[in-house]
Amino acid sequence: MKMQAEVIREGELEKRSDSLFQLWKKKLVVLTKDSLSLFPDGHKRAKGKELGFGSILKVDCVERTGKYIYFTIVTKDRKEIDFRCPDQSCWNASITMALIDFQNKRAIQDFKSERPRPLAAAAAALRALFA
Repeated sequence: MKMQAEVIREGELEKRSDSLFQLWKKKLVVLTKDSLSLFPDGHKRAKGKELGFGSILKVDCVERTGKYIYFTIVTKDRKEIDFRCPDQSCWNASITMALIDFQNKRAIQDFKSERPRPLAAAAAALRALFA
């Protein structure tokens, strides 16, 4: 069973559909430290789509009009997902900050997991040198 992640923010966003007409559809969105989950028709009971931050490359193409902020989430496989939110809601900033935090933590974990090997080899070489 998957544990529930702490919710950073929850609310409504509009996602551009992939259909021929590219209509804007309202989604209930749940932002956690690891993912962005999208639920149709504003119901968390329905099966949602989870965009894990490990699969997201960046938040891009931010454009502000009088009423909306438009932005694009680019996945690592180069898929672009377009969103819009009311101008004052700043969803794009919330998602960007959570993504940056996730990427920084991942980079630190990767660095720490690679770091001991070279240090251990260097320490062994120094011990051998001064022995």
